[in-house]
Amino acid sequence: MEGSGIGQFIPLILIFVIFYFFLIRPQQKKVKEHKAMVEGLKRGDKVITSGGITGTIERIIDNDKVEVQIADNVKVEIVRATGIQGLLNTPEVKK
Repeated sequence: MEGSGIGQFIPLILIFVIFYFFLIRPQQKKVKEHKAMVEGLKRGDKVITSGGITGTIERIIDNDKVEVQIADNVKVEIVRATGIQGLLNTPEVKK
């Protein structure tokens, strides 16, 4: 009887382990990579915002905001941590 009580928790522990390796751990890795990407932003990088707008970083304001040029004479301030979704990798043209 006592052994069956511990045996009932084995499926729950197994489910938690599966959730950790398939859901929690990959999400933590993705957040870590995004944070490193945002901290490495510099002037001239082409980015895409959370809203899907693409632009070029013009300047970094106070380490928490960036000014992004989205068109000629159109600049917007975006919060770095939540507003920048990713970098647009554009290959340089070699001459």
